[in-house]
Amino acid sequence: MAVSYKDYYQTLGVARDASEADLKKAFRKLAREFHPDVAKDKRNAEARFKEINEAYEVLSDAGKRKKYDELGADWKAGAEFRPPPGWQGAGGARGGGRRAGGEEFHFGGTGFSDFFEQFFGARGRGGAGGFGGQQFAKEEYSERGRDIEGDLMVTLNEAMSGGVRTISLRRGAPCETCGGTGYKGRRACPSCSGEGVVAKPEEYKVRIPAGITEGKRLRVAGRGEAGSGGGGSGDLFLRVRFARHPDFEVDGHDLTHETDLAPWEAVLGAQVSVPTLGEPVTIRLPAGTQNGQKLRVRGRGLPRPGGGSGDLFVKARIEIPASLTADERALWEKLAQESRFNPRS
Repeated sequence: MAVSYKDYYQTLGVARDASEADLKKAFRKLAREFHPDVAKDKRNAEARFKEINEAYEVLSDAGKRKKYDELGADWKAGAEFRPPPGWQGAGGARGGGRRAGGEEFHFGGTGFSDFFEQFFGARGRGGAGGFGGQQFAKEEYSERGRDIEGDLMVTLNEAMSGGVRTISLRRGAPCETCGGTGYKGRRACPSCSGEGVVAKPEEYKVRIPAGITEGKRLRVAGRGEAGSGGGGSGDLFLRVRFARHPDFEVDGHDLTHETDLAPWEAVLGAQVSVPTLGEPVTIRLPAGTQNGQKLRVRGRGLPRPGGGSGDLFVKARIEIPASLTADERALWEKLAQESRFNPRS
């Protein structure tokens, strides 16, 4: 199935040889402007952030980035794209393997593009592919329809409070005009352009429970592929992927936030304000805080389904000034002369 090519490097505004640090810096800069949890203009920012999140989802993962780069660097963003012959990550695999001519699907409202789903999401893992061109054969036996699977982008605020999402699904259905044949010979069915299948749009409400964790699957019963011979329909499963956040990394129900410290704050101790998914909190960093040291703020992570919440870990990152005035240099030189500290002893 052809999809519109996504230039993820262009989306983040980085070169194709950008380092991991460059990618993170570019993402954080853009996410602070467009992330739905922090953006001031949420309505207009949402679509832009979905593109940013998707690009960073792929390029920040070494394995996914390698596969993406194998697709080639010469494609134009938005152009119709098919993978190179034999490309290892091509989608189009069918979930369940019920029969070669089964229904196929497109998703909408999940936060991920068809390009992502085809090569890096559920379709690439063996979930539902896109629809088009298949024949709908009659079968005499009864068989349950296949389950289908997609990805669902969930923000941390949604994971914190729960919510309801409207998901659209375009289901490939046999053309009523030609009965799924597309007609034969020179004459093509005008209703389906000779492909024998048309898109049937459907919408479903999906509840996102508070405390959901990444990787969990949300089930919509009976909304998968239709059964045959009187068999029941399969189910629709949406696998949760957390939207990347500019301030937090996620580990289960725990969050980690990196806070920048001046050298003297780390040495002498300091009170600093750190963000949470609610109101900011002020914590006291002890004297002698080391670079990379973590401090725990209990109960400020994501809620647990059984009650309580995970924790927020504040990770210290000591920054040094990039430039100094003459007076500042003199003070650092005096400290170097007076201090007995030797990190190499």
